[in-house]
This record gives sequence, structure tokens and C-alpha cells, in this order.
Amino acid sequence: MRKRINSLAIAFALVSTAAYAGWQDHASPFDQQRLMQLDESRNKGLAEAQSGGDMVAIHEALDPAPAAISGDALTGEWRCRTMKLGGMAPSVVYKWFKCRIENRGGGLFLEKLTGTQRMGGFLYPDAKGFVYLGATSAMHEPPHAYPGNGASAGAQATPDDQIGLLSASSAHEARVEFPYPVQESTFDILELRR
Repeated sequence: MRKRINSLAIAFALVSTAAYAGWQDHASPFDQQRLMQLDESRNKGLAEAQSGGDMVAIHEALDPAPAAISGDALTGEWRCRTMKLGGMAPSVVYKWFKCRIENRGGGLFLEKLTGTQRMGGFLYPDAKGFVYLGATSAMHEPPHAYPGNGASAGAQATPDDQIGLLSASSAHEARVEFPYPVQESTFDILELRR
């Protein structure tokens, strides 16, 4: 019994430490560089998306000015959809799915709950909003965790690594911008509404 209690205490301490530490303590140098290129990735993705037919939806997600928002105001259920700009196709706007932001282990956790492509990761407070560090997984796989500096076989990133910036224009509209995703596109958006 004592061994089990110690194991649970260690696991809780690790989760709590991860939730309270700054995002730079967990993000790989490769992902830190990607986040620094957010504006460049957005501009390039928008330029590549011009020949697609989804610009109204893309601008509705990207154009609202960010406003300060607390973590408490973000928690709860959301409708969410992914938009992919540039890369393999000019643009793709997916249908709406279910997402949730909840307090998990002392930190905010964003999770896409439905659809064939799932995602989940912690949100870290930042001057510009919240930095998201997470990973994607397929519907029937166990959720993948963000590996940070532990990318497999010495790679800079694994295919499911995600880093992004969450900003909200109100308690009912937010977005996560993903600069230079590891696969498929030049710039991704997760639009959140409720």
C-alpha cells in the first residue's frame, strides 16, 4: 500500500509540475522556433489559401482581435473545427466537432473529443494568450502525449507533435494557431465556438 501511495504522489507531482512550469521548460527547441515563426507561417498559409474556396470561414476565425481572457473563462465545452492552409491543398475547412478545455492536474488541458483525428495537450499562460503543447492521435489509438525533447530516434519532431497559440476574442470565440505543422499544411487553425 505504501508503495502505491508513493507512486501516486510522484505521478501527481509530475503532472502538477508540468502544468505549472512555463511552456519553454517543456517545448523542444524545434517547436520553440516554430512558434517564433507564427506570423510568417500565417502569412504564407494565407497566401497559399487564396486559390481555395474557404477564405470567408478562414477570415471569420482569424480576423477577430484577441482579448484578455482567464483560464476559468476558457473552461468548458466547445464546438471546434480544424482549418488547414497551404501545403498539399490551398485550404481545407473541416466540419464541427466537440472539444473541451478543463482543469487537469492544476493546469488547463485542451482536448478534441470527436472525429477521426484527435488531439490533446496543456495550455500554458503567455503574454499573447496561452501556448498549447500537445499531440494528435487517431480515433482508435490511445491519446499521444507531447514528447518535447523526447522525439523518437533523434528526430526534431514526431509527426503528431503540436505547438500553437490560443487566443480568444470573447468567452464564446477562440482559436489556436499552429505554425508550420509537421505534416500536410503550412498553417493550421483550430476554431473554437460556443
